[in-house]
Amino acid sequence: MHPPAIRPVALITGAAKRLGRVIALRLAADGWRVAVHHRQSAVEAQGVVAQIQGHGGLAQAFTLDLDQLPADDGLDAWWQDLEAALGPVGLLVNNAARFEFDLATTATQETLEGHLRSNLVAPIRLIQALHRSCMRSPSETPNPMAVVINLLDQKLVNPNPDFFGYTISKAGLDHATRLMAQALAPQLRVLSVSPGISLPSAGQTDEAFARAHQETPLGGSSTADEVADAVAWLARARAVTGANLLVDGGQHLRPSERDVIFTTP
Repeated sequence: MHPPAIRPVALITGAAKRLGRVIALRLAADGWRVAVHHRQSAVEAQGVVAQIQGHGGLAQAFTLDLDQLPADDGLDAWWQDLEAALGPVGLLVNNAARFEFDLATTATQETLEGHLRSNLVAPIRLIQALHRSCMRSPSETPNPMAVVINLLDQKLVNPNPDFFGYTISKAGLDHATRLMAQALAPQLRVLSVSPGISLPSAGQTDEAFARAHQETPLGGSSTADEVADAVAWLARARAVTGANLLVDGGQHLRPSERDVIFTTP
């Protein structure tokens, strides 16, 4: 937690809990100043901030409802307040996501729009806000290219029809990753990481999770720490953009007709 140099700010959405929390702590260990985004998890977010600060890092919590983002001027004002508090954002990790069960036969306009707002529209608009921030930087100020890392899912390579709205929203973000890598260079590198089963899902027992986690070619899917390590590496991999890194123990190599939640008792 005591790197030789302080890196720019890393903004991680949904950083108060689960995978976002692990990513925030990993990036702080690499010297990034961390903006801990949350919507309602203020207590947990402050816990992440306290843990980073306790190890000598710099962090602050920020609230923003990704389902109801303000217009561009309001979003830019929020972004500028964040940068005034911590410094320029050099890394955006779009981790926060809606993950609710539906099927092609049961998806409604409400569930589809909810997944698309959270998992596609919000990440795109945050990437746009980062790009605008980079373009506002004075030309005489050295401003190394910023980085975006979108969290996707191995099931985009190994699809099944469960969690229909979630899957198509993440598929849209997959395509947006490549298109924005083309459109926003050289100011931004835009990448993605596709984890496998890394943490228990709601309602999944520890035994079922452990069994599902082992059912990969490598005998184990990704851990949260391994996903965070991949994010940390891509953040400094200057020559990589527009790529998707699968971190899943080879889970995508074993096709399944159902989501892994339903394939273990």
